[in-house]
Amino acid sequence: MDLFSPFRLGRLDLPNRVVMAPMTRSRALGGVPNELMRDYYVQRASAGLIVTEGAAPAPEGLGYARIPGLYSDAQVRGWRAVTDAVHAAGGRIVAQLMHVGRVAHPLNLPADARMVAPSAVAAAGMMYTDAQGPQPMPAPEEMSAADVAAARDGFVLASKNAIAAGFDGVELHGANGYLLEQFLNPHSNRRTDAYGGSVEARARFVTEVAQASAEAIGADRVGIRLSPYNTFNDMGLHDEVHAQYATLARSLRGLLYVHLIASRHEAFPATLGAVREAFGGPIMLNGGFDRARADATIASGQADLVSFGRPFIANPDLVARMQRGGEIAAPSPETFYTPGPVGYVDYPQL
Repeated sequence: MDLFSPFRLGRLDLPNRVVMAPMTRSRALGGVPNELMRDYYVQRASAGLIVTEGAAPAPEGLGYARIPGLYSDAQVRGWRAVTDAVHAAGGRIVAQLMHVGRVAHPLNLPADARMVAPSAVAAAGMMYTDAQGPQPMPAPEEMSAADVAAARDGFVLASKNAIAAGFDGVELHGANGYLLEQFLNPHSNRRTDAYGGSVEARARFVTEVAQASAEAIGADRVGIRLSPYNTFNDMGLHDEVHAQYATLARSLRGLLYVHLIASRHEAFPATLGAVREAFGGPIMLNGGFDRARADATIASGQADLVSFGRPFIANPDLVARMQRGGEIAAPSPETFYTPGPVGYVDYPQL
C-alpha cells in the first residue's frame, strides 16, 4: 500500500491516493468560474481526487478578490463546465466550500454583503483589494441567531448546488482561520450563547453545518478540512485544542473524510491519533509532503490519502512525475493570485 495504490472513497474509486489540495488562485472574475479555470483543473485530472479552491457558499463568504462562489445560477453553470471537462478527462472533483467570515474586506464583497463572524473581533493583518491595494481588515459584525442559521443554510444550498454543478461531493473548509474555525477557537469566538463557551458549544456550528449538508446530499459526499494548532489568520493557540478536535471528530462520524493540515506543534501527532480514532473514517493529510514522506505516512496507517498544494501549481502532471522520479518544478509565487493565464495554465508537463 503506497501513494499510487487505489482507494475506495465513498462512491468514488480513486486510481491513486494523490489529492490535489484546495488552493485559492483568484482567477474567477466576478466570482464566476470560467474557461481558464476549466483548463487549469483539467490539466490536473490525473490526481486521485481534486479539491477545488474555496468557493463561497454565500455573498458574505467571498472576502478575497476574484474568488468563486456556489450560490448563484451563473456560478453553477460555470462550475458545470469545469466538472464536465474534468470527468471527461477521467478525473474526480469535489468543491471546497469556504466562508471567510472575518478574514475579509468590504471592498472585496458585493455591495449588499456584510462582514460577519462569531464575534466582533477583527483579524490582525492586511487584505488585498483590487480597488485600493492592501487594507487592514476591519472588525466584523457579530452574527445574530438569524445570521448563524442563514450561514448554515448557505452551506446546505451550496452543497446542493455543487451536486447540481456535477461535483462528486463537497469539502467544508473548517481550517486556516475561516468562519468554521472561527467558531472553534475561543480567540475569535467569545459568544455566551449555545455556540460559544465550552468545547462542545464551540463545535456546535461546525457540527450543524456538517450534519445539515450530509442530510441534503448524503454523508458520503461531504468531507471536511481542519487545522488543529493553526495560527494562520490570527488564530490564537489555546489549552483545549486536543479536546476541541477530538470532540468535534466524534460528531463528524460517517462523513466522506477528514482532511487535516499537519502542524509542527509537538502535540499534533497525539491529536491526529485522537481524531482518527474518534472519526473512524478516511483521513487525508496535507502539509509539505514529498513522495517518500507520503508513502511512509500511508504505509504506517497515519493517513489514507495525502494532498499536495504548491507542487500541483507548477506540475500539472504531478502524479506522473512522482511515479517516474521526475523533477518537481518550483512554482512562481508572484503569479499565485494574479488574474490571467500566466503562472496558472502555462506550466509544462513532462
